[in-house]
Amino acid sequence: MPKLVWFNGSVSPLESAQVPAADHAHLYGDGLFEGIRFYNSRIFKLDEHLRRLYDGMRFLGFQEPMSYDAMRQAVIDTCAQADLGDGYIRLNVTRGTGLGLDPRAVKTLPNVMIMINTLALYTPEQHEAGLDVVTTSWRVIQADSLDPRLKCIGRYAANIMAKREANMQNAGEGLMLNQQGYVAECTGDNIFIVRDGVLRTPHPSCGILQGITRDTVIELAKRAGIEVREEFLTIYDITSADEAFLTGTAAEVIPMRSLDGRILGSGSAGPMTKQLVAAFREEIKLGTPYLVGTTA
Repeated sequence: MPKLVWFNGSVSPLESAQVPAADHAHLYGDGLFEGIRFYNSRIFKLDEHLRRLYDGMRFLGFQEPMSYDAMRQAVIDTCAQADLGDGYIRLNVTRGTGLGLDPRAVKTLPNVMIMINTLALYTPEQHEAGLDVVTTSWRVIQADSLDPRLKCIGRYAANIMAKREANMQNAGEGLMLNQQGYVAECTGDNIFIVRDGVLRTPHPSCGILQGITRDTVIELAKRAGIEVREEFLTIYDITSADEAFLTGTAAEVIPMRSLDGRILGSGSAGPMTKQLVAAFREEIKLGTPYLVGTTA
């Protein structure tokens, strides 16, 4: 089975996998998810993703469906059963099964799904040429409504609407601002700009999801001696940047070519962007191996 689903301990082909109709995420968006890449039979940043997942479960008041170590092993074992060397893991944990908004209606342990699939968000040509991005009218959810560090399933309705708006303009991505008008993130990616040799990205308090790939790129930049600043950025900062790029588990690291029809910098991937893409490509070789005989 190259593509498969582990659901509460049972494995089935992706095409025939099922979840309960009264799953609380299906009914109310009451669940968490992680998207995780694996490359050359190694899972990239597995522990960082799992830590965020367990932090989210504690915050939302989920019962713990299994120990951290058991969850980690389940992901590794499921990857080992799939006939894929490179791919994408979708890990969902929902509050459980039960009809009614009140969490007390859920009488089961949380439902856990581990999907092994493939995902190519952007084409090789887009990775080479860069994305044309538009500013959308949809704002990120404010932190006093839902903490942006939660990778909550229900939170993404606004991002989907922003992506739909970008699609209607034939753009590669949509940029979302916060309620104060500062740059937050794209619909599924974090954003970085380069100006005068300094790497800049929105401050976490701007309402962003602090992405695992975002954190990885910041660390790679610091290792290379690049100054990194987390700041309050506006549209003006983006359009006056020398370079810009987006990061995310699904997007990886991809150049940004324009915003709202304004070409950024030279209109192609700049030197710092290329440097960090190359460094990221090396970093993904260091993931957690899941096949017997693969060296650590």
